[in-house]
Amino acid sequence: MIKIAFDSIYAHELPENHRFPMLKYELIPGQLIHEGTCSRDQFFSPTRCSKQHVLLTHSEEYVNKLLNQALSPAEIRRIGFPQSPELVNRELIITQGTIDACGFAFENGISLNVAGGTHHAFADRGEGFCLLNDMAIAANYLLSTKQSKKILIIDLDVHQGNGTASLMQQEPRVFTFSMHGGSNYPFHKEQSDLDIPLADGTDGPTYLAILSDVLPKLFKEVQPDFVFYLSGVDILATDKLGKLAVSLEDCKMRDQLVFQQAKSHGIPVVVALGGGYSPDIKVIVDAHCNTFRLAMDIFG
Repeated sequence: MIKIAFDSIYAHELPENHRFPMLKYELIPGQLIHEGTCSRDQFFSPTRCSKQHVLLTHSEEYVNKLLNQALSPAEIRRIGFPQSPELVNRELIITQGTIDACGFAFENGISLNVAGGTHHAFADRGEGFCLLNDMAIAANYLLSTKQSKKILIIDLDVHQGNGTASLMQQEPRVFTFSMHGGSNYPFHKEQSDLDIPLADGTDGPTYLAILSDVLPKLFKEVQPDFVFYLSGVDILATDKLGKLAVSLEDCKMRDQLVFQQAKSHGIPVVVALGGGYSPDIKVIVDAHCNTFRLAMDIFG
């Protein structure tokens, strides 16, 4: 049974100007259950990630600041969320969800997190609504426990995974691939193992042609035994922050390309959702639900 981590950052717990982007985390599970794509027993609630596991990736000084609510005003502004124990707790739970999903992916081929993809978090700081880098922490967990020898992180959010790239620059066992809007946030890009910056207005056929060419080569050259996939839907033409021109159907095809490569090579994959900022929440939810629908179809 394909398992899905779920513990949302509830919109009502956040300031009004941050509520809308978080609504999707509450709506996606309900939609998937309502339509019959998933059953309630596929969802699991993670516990809180241990400090020991977080310190495989983040500096102790930064982690202590988070735990003790000791971030400076400048650090809080960089993150974009107000400082609160509840937010740190949820971030630790979401991170544990990605770690737990790894075990389920080994069993079932795939596991998903209805959150995560916090790829702007660095070793010593957070930014861009990201406090902890869940995929980097989970990757380091797999390496430290010798469950994996070579990991491929596929980041297809419209924003470069700058934190992930920085964290893994000195780790040869993790290959980072980011295909993102070249002129989009973050304006200072870090260096992934492979970066493909896209021009503003890149359409779906162009996007898919590039990805179709790159993915088979990556799987062949990297030869990963585990894949993390960040499936942000802020590549959509409707996204107010994205600057690309990808359709809902083309976004779905993107997920299919990733899943089929992993499936054909017999490589377990963990999926985190990443960004999505279309004005219509229904578009965001539908785009993310497509990822789950495809996962059930291909790996179910």
